[in-house]
Amino acid sequence: MNAIYFTQFKGPLEIKDISVPTATNDGVVIKVEATGLCRSDWHAWMGHDSDIVLPHVPGHELAGVISETGSAVTKFRVGDRVTVPFVCGCGKCQYCTRGDAQVCPTQTQPGFTGFGSFAEYVAINNADFNLVTIPENVSFATAAALGCRFATSYRGLIKRAHVKANEKVVIYGCGGVGLSAIMIAKAQGANVYAVDINDAALAIAQSLGAETINSSKVDPVAFMQNLGGADVAVDALGSQQTASASVLSLARCGRHLQLGLLLTANGLTDIPMARVIAWELDLLGSHGMAAKDYPEMLALVASGKLNPASLITREVGLTEGAKALAELNSQPFGGITVIKPSEK
Repeated sequence: MNAIYFTQFKGPLEIKDISVPTATNDGVVIKVEATGLCRSDWHAWMGHDSDIVLPHVPGHELAGVISETGSAVTKFRVGDRVTVPFVCGCGKCQYCTRGDAQVCPTQTQPGFTGFGSFAEYVAINNADFNLVTIPENVSFATAAALGCRFATSYRGLIKRAHVKANEKVVIYGCGGVGLSAIMIAKAQGANVYAVDINDAALAIAQSLGAETINSSKVDPVAFMQNLGGADVAVDALGSQQTASASVLSLARCGRHLQLGLLLTANGLTDIPMARVIAWELDLLGSHGMAAKDYPEMLALVASGKLNPASLITREVGLTEGAKALAELNSQPFGGITVIKPSEK
C-alpha cells in the first residue's frame, strides 16, 4: 500500500509502498477513505512528540471501511463504516471505565504511538472499545474532519467550559481547531469573536458568524476588555502568546480553555497566574473525546445543526498531502485539508 513515510524528523516526506497491516486479535484494519491533515501531524514530523519511533507514517483523523477484523472483535464486521478518536483507550483502567478514555494512561494514538492514517490502510487495536460507527448520511470526508479538532473543540466547549447562549466567547486561532470551536460556540447561541492574522482564515470565521479581529492590526485583549471581557476564552493555536492573551481577555470569573498544543522544550508555558488568582479565573484543558461520547456529536452533524463539512476547503491525494504537511506551518491554508489516500 502507499503511505506518506519519513525516516528522520524534518526529513523528506516520501510516498512509499509498504506492507498492509494485519489485524491483532482484538483489532481491525481499516481501508482509509479520508483523513484530515492537522497541525499535530506537523508536530509529529518535526519531532515534537516523544512517542514517535522512526521510521513513521503520520495521520490520526481518519474515516473508512473495515477490511479485516481480529477473532475477538464482536461489535464490528468487515464493511462497516467507522471512525475513531485520536486517543484510543485501554478500556480497563479507572479512567476508561468511568468514560474518560481520552486521558487513559496507556492510551494509543494512530499516527503517534504507531503508524497512522496517511496510508491506504491503518490498523486499530481494541476495536470494540474504540471504534465509532459513521451514520449513513455522514460522508467519510465529514467524519475525518471531526478528527481531533472538532471532537476536542466539542468536548472542550460543551463538556468542559459549558458555553451558554449569549455568553461572549473569544477564540484565538482560526485553523481547523478554531473554526470548529467557532461553529460549536455559535450553535450554542454564544456571541463569538475570532482572532487571527490570516485574512483568509478570518474570512471563513466571519462566514460562520464570528466577529473577527486581525491581531496584527488590533490588540484583541484591549478589544475584549473594552467589551467587559469574555466569559470564555479559547487558545485554539497553542503558543505562549495566544495562551496568555486568552487568559488576559477574560472577564472576572471567566473560563480559559486550552485546545492548542503547548509543546515547549521544557514542557512549561508562562501563564499570567496573578490574573488567574485575582480574578478567580478557571483554566481548563480538552484532550480529545472518548468514543462513547461521539454519538451525541454525530447526531448533531447528521441533523445539520453542526456542519463540519463546510470547513473542508480542499481534498487531495497522498502526493499533494505530503507537500501540504511540509508546508503546514509556513503556508497555512484556511479551513481543513482532507487527504484521500486512494487518490493520486
